[in-house]
This record gives sequence, structure tokens and C-alpha cells, in this order.
Amino acid sequence: MDKRQAIGSWLSGPRAAAEEMGVDFGYRGERLGLPQDGPGSMAPPGRRIAAILVDWGLCMLVSYGLVARGGDAQSVGNWAVGVFFVLSVLTVGTVGSTPGKLLLRLRVIGDRGDRLSLPRVLLRGVLLLLVVPAVVWDRDTRGLHDRLSGAIQVRI
Repeated sequence: MDKRQAIGSWLSGPRAAAEEMGVDFGYRGERLGLPQDGPGSMAPPGRRIAAILVDWGLCMLVSYGLVARGGDAQSVGNWAVGVFFVLSVLTVGTVGSTPGKLLLRLRVIGDRGDRLSLPRVLLRGVLLLLVVPAVVWDRDTRGLHDRLSGAIQVRI
């Protein structure tokens, strides 16, 4: 390998370099037994991010209503974290989707296609609040919080 190839592989990233050497990663969700497109396929990252922004906005509105008199921005933000956790646990634990996920046609399911149990939903909610597990993704773009709780976000 000459210098140009080495620099080119470094700039394009490890996945592109591995694909250039003949490694086939397949499509997102293939290792999990999900279809490539349509309902039941892996939820795209853009939709998941948009859904969490919608949910966070709703939680900010609710927390602003809870602390409407004499509350500063810091206390509204602190309440929003609690409201977000409760919203996430209640809605994912019962219907499998938060309001933002429903709006963007997404659902959270177990890695065996089942509904998440309460301990798994609680674990997922706590890890989501820590933020870091949610932004560490595997090659299927599945967050660490989903991997550790045995959850998958799919299209509906």
C-alpha cells in the first residue's frame, strides 16, 4: 500500500477501507433479522433524532406549566428531565412509542420482536438520560442504550 492509499483510507474512514478490501457489512438491521426497507426495518437516525427533539419539546412545555410561577430556566430544565423520564417509561412501556416516535412512525420493540418488560424500559430510560449511551452507536446505528436494554427502534 503506498502513501496515497494509506491517506485515502484514513480520510474515508475504517468502514470504507474495510469495504474496499472486500468486507460486506450488509444493510442496517440485517444482523438483527430485520427487513431492509419498510415497516419493521431499522429506524433511520434522522427520524430518531427528530422524535427525541419532539419529545423534549413536549417535556419542556409540560415542565414550564409545572413551574410557571416564579420558576427560572434552570428549574424548568430540571423538571423537564424528570418529565422526559416518566414520559419515556410510561409510553414505551405501554404502547411502545413516545409521542415523538408515534408522530414519526417509529416504535421500540424487544430484540426478539416482543414488547419490552418494565425492567428493560426502566434501564433504557436511565441510560437515555445519561446521554452518552444514546450517542454511541453500533454499525446498525443502534444506540448503546438500546443494545444494553435489548431494544430496537423500528419503522411502523
